[in-house]
Amino acid sequence: SASLILASMPFARTSQHTSATALMLFASLVSRGASLLLTPTRWSHSSLAAAASHAPRSGASCRPHSATAVRMMSGSAVEADKSSDSAPAEVGEGAAPYVASMDSIVNLCKRRGFIFLSSEVYGGFSGFYDYGPLGVELRQNIKAAWWRDFVRRREDIVGLDSSIIASPNIWKASGHVEGFSDPMVDCKESKLRFRADQLFWARAEVDGELLGYVSLLESGDMEKLALAKATKMKKKAKRQGELTVSELKDYTEATPEEQELVPSPETGSPGALTAPRDFNLMFQTNVGAMSDASSVAYLRPETAQGIFTNFKNIVSIGRVKVPFGIAQIGKAFRNEITPRNFIFRSREFEQMEIEYFIPPEEDAWPKFHEEWISASEMWLLSLGLRPELLSRDTHPPHKLAHYARACTDMMFTFPFGTQELSGCAARGNYDLTQHAAASGKSMEYFDEERKEKYVPHVIEPSFGVDRLMLAVLTSAYAEDEVGGEKRTLLRFHPRLAPIKVAVLPLVKNKPELTDKAQALFKKLQRRYFVQYDAAGAIGRRYRRQDEVGTPFCVTVDFETLDDDTVTLRDRDSTEQRRISVSELMEYLEEQIEGGEL
Repeated sequence: SASLILASMPFARTSQHTSATALMLFASLVSRGASLLLTPTRWSHSSLAAAASHAPRSGASCRPHSATAVRMMSGSAVEADKSSDSAPAEVGEGAAPYVASMDSIVNLCKRRGFIFLSSEVYGGFSGFYDYGPLGVELRQNIKAAWWRDFVRRREDIVGLDSSIIASPNIWKASGHVEGFSDPMVDCKESKLRFRADQLFWARAEVDGELLGYVSLLESGDMEKLALAKATKMKKKAKRQGELTVSELKDYTEATPEEQELVPSPETGSPGALTAPRDFNLMFQTNVGAMSDASSVAYLRPETAQGIFTNFKNIVSIGRVKVPFGIAQIGKAFRNEITPRNFIFRSREFEQMEIEYFIPPEEDAWPKFHEEWISASEMWLLSLGLRPELLSRDTHPPHKLAHYARACTDMMFTFPFGTQELSGCAARGNYDLTQHAAASGKSMEYFDEERKEKYVPHVIEPSFGVDRLMLAVLTSAYAEDEVGGEKRTLLRFHPRLAPIKVAVLPLVKNKPELTDKAQALFKKLQRRYFVQYDAAGAIGRRYRRQDEVGTPFCVTVDFETLDDDTVTLRDRDSTEQRRISVSELMEYLEEQIEGGEL
């Protein structure tokens, strides 16, 4: 069984040195292969920034946790589940970390009621998904964790819930009406459409002479696929010599002459692709009884603009001072050209965004930007995301939006490749300035301490709920063996698990056991989402709960009737111990909530 080390991390605002030291100690221990419990209690951003370079990256077993508590694992075991899980294989240095296949994750989500294809009875509706009973709970737990950690546990962040449909003047001022678009390309033969910046091509040569061009859609192993296509082309052309394939570029980087030679990824025919053209991503609708140009409105493509237009309202209540932030969770809609990769890129999604307003000095934003990057990274780790699957990607200057000072994305290795999970942008004062000019209303802030007015600059940490949910599922999915039988499980962090506890009477035909189990179930139900399961053998019930990620199972047996103790089983290790009902409540609170109310 795993040996877990206690890691106390006092990220207090008043103790930057202690916090940084604790984080560096955590990173150092993890780098040596230790499994730790990470306590994401209220932290100082400066502490995180100071120790950011020590954050764990790969090769370590790290289980972030919401509580500073040593895990149990001793005592008797239920007969049907005596064997501990086989330990997962170590990730060798330089080896790619294990990631489950997309099919495995999608099938589990459908089978266990996490995610369904929208309008499935009518054949589905591309880019839209419905969330089942467990999916709703998981999404809600992700949002609740974000709100608690970034809003309720901070004194410099307030909340907002702005409308999905707002004045179209907002989107004109922000530039969305004119410029919120993706480059689109059509295949003239198959009639399919692709995002031009997600369609890649390369030049294939044999002994330095042109063989042809290959094309493919963005994925995690494009270089390998491009080489395979070029090899097939060489074989078909019966050419001898050394094959070389140029660096992959997206279709927007192709010259008009090259576009004529790049084949369609669907048909393989050169010249079948059109030149890229802009496609506006906003969904248009009409407000009111008339359907003319005066009634045109849009479903919001992002939540940020509702925050900027409410900036003066929030400041006017007089309880915020720069630096401060406004947080919002809400739906957004984008008419994606090619929605794909399950819920990673869909047309209806949910965002969790903060606009953090800072002083305008040129030397101010880099510090705040790095603090928010570090805070975002540590929060993702605190949810149980595997550190070896996380990385950073800093945008080069030529790929920044015209108004942005900097942008760094947190990247995650999904089954289909490494892609953006969250972003943190330094947006300058572009948005407030644009809305001030378009509305005629001042967006200046009067700084009492400095006795001056200025338009604040903004740092924007942004998360997508759906994309993060997919990352959580990818990190949690695991397969192992228990007692010689294959087991599929979701190793959710307890604070995210849809079902926190399953209450299981040992047998269902003994009223004294079922009554006791039902009483405990009702007691736990007052605080958590729990499940009562009396159907089938106890081992089979354990497997059902493992597959949906339930961290704890509580078995009520005949010994319970004598001493009011139950068997508490841990999902990940399958180890068990006897615990009294009174101790159980305290233990679960510590494990799930961190001992805090």
